Parts: sequence; C-alpha cells; structure tokens
Amino acid sequence: MHSRFFSLPLAVVAAIACLATEAPFALADQTSDEAAIRANAGKYVEAYNRRDARTMASMWSPDAVYTDKETGVSVVGREALTKLFDDVFAGAEDAKLKVNIESVEFVSPNVAIEKGAAEVSYSKSPVEKTQYAAVHVRRDGQWLLDRVTETNTPERPGEPPPSNYEHLKELEWMIGTWIDRSDNSTIATECSWTKNRNFMTRSFSMTVDDEVKHSGMQIVGWDPVAKQIRSWVFDSDGSYNQGTWTRKGDAWLIQQRGTLPDGGMTSATNIIKRLDNDSFTWQSTDRVVDNEIQPNTEEVLIVRQAEE
Repeated sequence: MHSRFFSLPLAVVAAIACLATEAPFALADQTSDEAAIRANAGKYVEAYNRRDARTMASMWSPDAVYTDKETGVSVVGREALTKLFDDVFAGAEDAKLKVNIESVEFVSPNVAIEKGAAEVSYSKSPVEKTQYAAVHVRRDGQWLLDRVTETNTPERPGEPPPSNYEHLKELEWMIGTWIDRSDNSTIATECSWTKNRNFMTRSFSMTVDDEVKHSGMQIVGWDPVAKQIRSWVFDSDGSYNQGTWTRKGDAWLIQQRGTLPDGGMTSATNIIKRLDNDSFTWQSTDRVVDNEIQPNTEEVLIVRQAEE
C-alpha cells in the first residue's frame, strides 16, 4: 500500500549546459518564503487527510513529474497526479499523514529544497515512514512542488532484499545536492538512492534570470542482461533518451540516444569526470541532431552544495 506524503517517490538529471562560477552567491532574506513553503506543507497534509486529491495536485507545478522509485513508473502533470492520488485513496480510506520538516534550503530566489520525514498511520495496518526531499519552484508568485524524492524507512530488521548496489557503488560519490551557477542562471541537482539501492535518481531544476526554464529527471540502474550501467532521462520539454555507461579511469562515458518533442532523433557521448568528492566536470561530445553534426559543448565544472 502506497499512501505516503507525496504518494509515490520521484527524481532525475540534467544535460547541464551552463558554465559554473566560483563567485560567492548570496540570497536575500527569504524568511517569508520559507514560512510560505512550510504553510503549504501544512495545507498539503490537511488535503491528504480529507482525501482531497484535486487540492493536492494543484500544489504541484503544471509540468511536475512524479516517479515511483520502486516500479520506475512516472506520472506527469496535474491531471495524471489527481488520478494517481484518487487511486491511492481508494485503498487507504483511514490513512492519516504527519510531516516533520527538517530543513528548507534556498538554492536560488525561486528554487528551494525541503527535507524531512513523513508518517502515514492506519487503523489496521503498520505505520509507513519515509524520508523525503522536495524541490519547490516559485511561479507567478506561488511556491509549487516540482520534484520529490521519497525513501522508505524500514520498520523491522530482517533479511536484506535484493540490491544492485555492488554494481552502482562506484557512482555513490554523486549522492547529494549539486549546484551550478553562472551570472544569471542556476542549476540545482539532487541525487539519491531509491529503495534497496537498486537505482539512483537525479532530479534537476534550471532557472535563468530567476525564472524556472526547465527541469527533468534521470534514473540510473544496472542492466542485468547487458551487464552494464544504463540510464534513462526525461526532460520537461517532452524529450527523452537512454544511455549506457562505461568507465575509463576517473571518467564515465555515457553513450546516449534520444527523441525530441517533435520526433527528431539525437545522439551524443556525455563525459562525467570526477575530480574529488565535491566536484566533477561534464561535457557533451559527438553530438548529432537529425543527422546533423553539432559542436561539442564546453567542459563544465559542477560543485557539491556545501552543507549548512
């Protein structure tokens, strides 16, 4: 039974194309914004507890993406979210939600990351506990949910479930929050494990001149047939692609093929090179769009968001 805070877990990655900067970044006092986000969480809980799926969906951005990290099924947009919530409530008429917000961190004036714990109780079923990270974006003066990652908290010890962690642990250094800033743009990326560490999810949101331009998600996992790491990327503009990962020294080469919103085809080799635990570079090479060769991108430096 999945009746958790945001219903089912989510996440993602970006094809980052902005140059990073090491200049200090100072946000104005956003006390009122944090208060608004915390108040929204309270309203979300109230809507959940009265089974109001439409109010819950209205608190997400129009192009929000929600992904079940256990099944890999994705839900896009408010209409689909409303149906999802209705389906969840159909099997959980007595569910009651509680939320404990642990932190709200602003990565730009219009993007914030909320982290906390959620608990759903039932009259005749065990309590479900999760840890979550929610990306909020401000649109037209309103804070909305855009990306959510949720992970179960085990209730009972026991035999560990099957996991592909051994095949993915070389990428564990990517777990965390990463920020890429230039003079007028910010890309925030949140990377986390799914339940049982069978997949990694990387979610991103890109703002330019304080306006959210696009966002997306990537799922990274182990292909037991090809015996290789594989990834799937879904972008808010409607494009998607899949890639295969090959390690060469400290670098990972991602051979990917994609489909554009208009049906056009793309291919590229993305290169991620780890510098240390807190920084890596990204570059896209061998790029082709509809059989037309495109120039390589500049190499971009990405740095880990410092913990407060």
